[in-house]
Amino acid sequence: MTGLIAPALLAAGYLMTTTANAATVGQDSAQIATLLADAKAEAVQLKDDSSDMESFIKSKLSWESYARKVDMIKEHANNTGKLLARLQEEEAGGSPWQQTAIRRIEPLLRELAANTETTINYLNANRQKIHFAEFKDYVKTNYELATDLEELIRDFINYGEAKQKAERLGSKLEIYR
Repeated sequence: MTGLIAPALLAAGYLMTTTANAATVGQDSAQIATLLADAKAEAVQLKDDSSDMESFIKSKLSWESYARKVDMIKEHANNTGKLLARLQEEEAGGSPWQQTAIRRIEPLLRELAANTETTINYLNANRQKIHFAEFKDYVKTNYELATDLEELIRDFINYGEAKQKAERLGSKLEIYR
């Protein structure tokens, strides 16, 4: 349970480079859409695991139960951080809404990773104090951040899908004019 969360996440902020294969600005990138879908799947797992861990605070489970769950949360945060790094590599080739999505995911994921790391450090140092308010606050904050991250990514994906549908319908109307 030791080690920093997502070295890839920490480096992600520095990977804001342009790609040689940048698509026309304004056009949705299929690669970014795929990466966002992958990030959404990780965020759903992150939210589910954080929800499970939050339910633990109402029980008398041991610190080992928390440790196993927080390791799962850490793994999903790391995976999401790696996906974010890949998204940032592709960002220049995305449409404006995709670029905005990438920029909005980063600070939320950074905050979640930092809180997860703090939760892990607290748990490692205070195994007998898992039923104290301070630890419960870390767990609750993790759940809230994971929920916000999942909702943010889901909302952007839903927007992209609605935008594509509207564009398809608009092009069909052009045929009839």
